[in-house]
Amino acid sequence: MIRTFFDSGVLIAGAKGVPAERTKALAMLRDPGRQFLTSPFLHLEVVPKAVFNKNRLEERFYEIYFRNAEWFHDSNAIVELAQKECARSGLNAMDGLHVAAAHLLRADEFVTTEKPTKSIYRSTLVKIAYLFG
Repeated sequence: MIRTFFDSGVLIAGAKGVPAERTKALAMLRDPGRQFLTSPFLHLEVVPKAVFNKNRLEERFYEIYFRNAEWFHDSNAIVELAQKECARSGLNAMDGLHVAAAHLLRADEFVTTEKPTKSIYRSTLVKIAYLFG
C-alpha cells in the first residue's frame, strides 16, 4: 500500500479540473493500492470554498475523500514541524503544513500539482511527486 498525501491542487483537479488534469488526478484517486492521508489544513483549504459556492458535487467529492483518508489531527505538531521546514527550505506556509503532516503520517509520497521548479521540491521531509510528470 502506497501511503499518499495529496496537495489541494490534486483534489481540486480531481473534483473540477480540466479534462486532462482531472483524468490524471482521478487515476491516482481510484488506485486501490493507495492509502490516502490528510490533515485539517488540507480539509480547510478545499472544503469551505466548495460549501460557500454551494457546489454540492464538489462538496460530495471532498466528503468521500476525507471520509476514507487517514487523518493526522495534532495541529500543534504539524505547525511546529512546518515552521522548521519552511525556514529550512523556503516553503510557503500552506505547503509547509502539508509536507509536515505528510511526514508525520509517514507518507511514502506527497503528490502535488506544483511545477518541479517550485520551492516544495526542496523539502526533504517526504518524497515529492509531480502529478503531471
